[in-house]
Amino acid sequence: MALPIGAFTDHLHVERQLSANTVQAYERDLRQYARFVGSLGVADFGQVSQDVVLRYLTGLRAQLLATTTVSRKLSAATMFHRFLVQDGLAPRDPTANLESPGIFQRLPGALSVEEVDLLLAQPHGERPTDIRDHAVLEVLYACGLRVSELAGLDIASIDLEYSFVRCFGKGGKERIVPLGSRARESLNRYLSAARPTLDRGVDPGALFLSLRGRRVSRVSLWQSIKKYARKAGIRRNISPHTLRHSFATHLLERGADLRSIQEMLGHADIGTTQIYTHVSREHLRQEYLDAHPRARKQ
Repeated sequence: MALPIGAFTDHLHVERQLSANTVQAYERDLRQYARFVGSLGVADFGQVSQDVVLRYLTGLRAQLLATTTVSRKLSAATMFHRFLVQDGLAPRDPTANLESPGIFQRLPGALSVEEVDLLLAQPHGERPTDIRDHAVLEVLYACGLRVSELAGLDIASIDLEYSFVRCFGKGGKERIVPLGSRARESLNRYLSAARPTLDRGVDPGALFLSLRGRRVSRVSLWQSIKKYARKAGIRRNISPHTLRHSFATHLLERGADLRSIQEMLGHADIGTTQIYTHVSREHLRQEYLDAHPRARKQ
């Protein structure tokens, strides 16, 4: 089977502007896909049907690969088929009607609003670390930050007067995220009543400090959230990313625009953000079942 791999990788480099590592990963995935298609006796990619793609994905899932790995492999096949159609090398795209990659991803493990309230209520003491941890949880949920972004915040990243946070996401891309009133109040309290006690002059610009006066680490943030989840009686396995998922899910459920959520999350591709529409659909389905008089069997 002829595989215009060189032209496709050039397309990824030049037009999609993907990194060399990403292009190499896609190339490996694509060669694996080509071997599978060839094993079915399909002689040309123009003859690939949607059923062939679904069989390929079913085989990947049977290997118990990570969801992110399956999604990347599907993305490689999808981009390749689009490329073939755009360049007139194939008459149709067999991945066009697939919900890529959401149908093969687990939905993000968002907490309910009530669970978030319970979690955020746990650091209620007067010690500097209690005040700090409450501010950490409030900011994570208010802004949907990645844990690395939160750990990297400086005092200068916070504008309490205009209520926003400036952070740097993947690839060093800067974004501005609104800061809610409760998070702002919690930060105000931390900056006035706790941070001066924690400050040892080691990391003078860092926003969140450890007991040793150093910038808090991602590991310590992860451990704190696990601890407070146990105290809140939340038995599910959660992480700092759970609050990011909860942030996006709750916004979408309350009518926020997907593009705005994409901007606040710092997703380069709205396709990444679209996984939350699946969560919202399930929410709408549950609302329907609870509210419609003929939705459930009597």
